[in-house]
Amino acid sequence: MTTIPQLLFDQAARRPNALAIEDGTWRLSYGELAGLVKDAAGVMQHMGLARGDKFGIWAPNCAEWIITALAGQMLGAVMVTLNTRYKGMEAADILRRSKCKFVFTVQGFLNHDYPAMLSGCDVGDLREVVIVRGNVGREVFNTFLTRGGESVKIADVRDGDISDIIFTSGTTGTPKGAMTTHAQNVQVFESFTDAIGMTEDDRYLVVNPFFHSFGYKAGWLSCIIKGAAIFPLAVYDPKNVLERIERDKITVMPGAPTIFQTLLAHPDIKKHDISSLRVATTGATTIPVDLICAMHEDLGIDDVFSAYGLTESTGVVSLCQKGDDFETIATTCGRPLPGTELRIVDDSGEGVESGEEGEIWVRGFNVMQGYLDMPEATAETITPDGWLKTGDIGTQDQKGYIKITDRKKDMVIVGGFNVYPAEVEQSLLRHPAISDAAVIGMSDDRLGEVTQAHIVTSKVLDEDQLVKWCCEIMANYKVPRSIKFHDSLPRNASGKVMKYMLKA
Repeated sequence: MTTIPQLLFDQAARRPNALAIEDGTWRLSYGELAGLVKDAAGVMQHMGLARGDKFGIWAPNCAEWIITALAGQMLGAVMVTLNTRYKGMEAADILRRSKCKFVFTVQGFLNHDYPAMLSGCDVGDLREVVIVRGNVGREVFNTFLTRGGESVKIADVRDGDISDIIFTSGTTGTPKGAMTTHAQNVQVFESFTDAIGMTEDDRYLVVNPFFHSFGYKAGWLSCIIKGAAIFPLAVYDPKNVLERIERDKITVMPGAPTIFQTLLAHPDIKKHDISSLRVATTGATTIPVDLICAMHEDLGIDDVFSAYGLTESTGVVSLCQKGDDFETIATTCGRPLPGTELRIVDDSGEGVESGEEGEIWVRGFNVMQGYLDMPEATAETITPDGWLKTGDIGTQDQKGYIKITDRKKDMVIVGGFNVYPAEVEQSLLRHPAISDAAVIGMSDDRLGEVTQAHIVTSKVLDEDQLVKWCCEIMANYKVPRSIKFHDSLPRNASGKVMKYMLKA
C-alpha cells in the first residue's frame, strides 16, 4: 500500500511528460505537477503546517485545489473539505470543530467573497485564510509560492495515517466528520478504477465537486491512481460540457443522473461530436431505465456503471459490472467491492433471507475510522466487530446485487447532494418568529427532489422573504423551494412530527 502523494510521485517518475491536469490555459505534466506540489508543501511548512494538523480547502474544482490538497497531505497534514455552497456560519462551524490551522480558498467564484463570509464568525484555531486562486490567471498562486520555504521531500507519512475528513450531516442536524486513511482511499479507488476500466490514456472531465467524495476520490484521485489526465470543471453548464467533450476528447465523465438528463435534453447535442466519451458512472438517486439506454444510444457511452456509497464507506459500497444490462444498471447498485462484506439485517441485527428488505451493513477496508471527536456517534454507527450501519434499507439477490428501497431517515437528495431535514429545521428555528419546523422532500423534474418546509410562526411571515432569509444562512441546495404555514404540526404520542401526514 502507499500514500496519496506517493501515487503522484510514482506517476511522475514513470511518465513525467504525460498530461496530468488541464485547467483552462494551464497544462501540467505529471513531472510539473509533482514539482509544484513539493514547492507548495515547502510554503505550507514555512507557514507552520505540520504532520497531524488540519487544513481546509474551500474552493471550486481547479488545479490549485489538487496541488494544495496533495501538498498538505505530503506534509502528513489532514485535509478538510468545505462545500462551496456553504454560507459563512456553516463553513466556520466545520473549521472550528475540525481545528483547522489554515483554510485555502479563492477570490470571486460566482461572486462569492469567502473570506468576507467568515468575518465575525467563530473559526476557532484558524490562523489564516489563504487565497490560492484569483479571478483570472495564475498570479495569485504564483504569489502564494513566493511566501517562503523550500521545496520539501515527502514527510514520514504512513498509509494508515488519516488523509482527509469529509463532513456529512447527520439525522441529528449536527455535521459529522468522517475520517479515512491514505491506505483506504488508495485501495478503494484502485478497486473502483479497475472495475470501470480506467487507463492511463483516459481524459476525465471532473464535473462533480472536489469537496465531495465523488469529485475528489472517484475524480482526481482516481486519475492519479491510473495516470490519467484531469480536466476540472468549476461550474456545470450543459452547452459548455458538450463543447469540452468534443474539444478535449473527454473519455470519462461520471455524474448524477441530472447531469446526463440535461445533456440529453440540450438542443445542441447533435451539433457536437462526443464520440470520445466511453465511460460514465452515476447513482445517488433512482435512475430510469430509459436514461441508461439513452446514455448508451444517444450519448454514445460504451460503459455506464451505477454505484452506491456514502462518505462513511470511503465513497463506495457497491458498483455494477462491465456488461450488466440496462435494467440491472438502472434498478440495482451492483455488487459489493471485492474484499468487502455486505449483509442485510433486521431491526435486531440478524441477517434476513435473500430478497428480503433490511438495513444494509458493510464491513471491510472501506469503512471509515470513525467520526472526528464524536465517539458516541461512531459507536452508534460502527459495531464492535466492524460493521458500518448505513441506515439505508435495501435488498440483496442471490447474485449479490443490491437495491436501495428506502433512504436514510428523512434524507432528501437534491441534484445529487444529501440534505438532512434536521439540519435545515435547526436553521429555520434560528428565525425569531418560527416556533416549530419540519422539512420534507418533494419531487422535482430537474433536481430529482427539493426540500419543502412546514412551519409554525408567532406572526405572519411572507414566504418569499423567508426563502430569501434562508438563502442568506444556508447553502442553496438546502433552501426550501416552498414553505407551508400551519397553526401546529401533527405529532404522535411521543412528540415526533408525523411527516407522512405532511407529505400527504
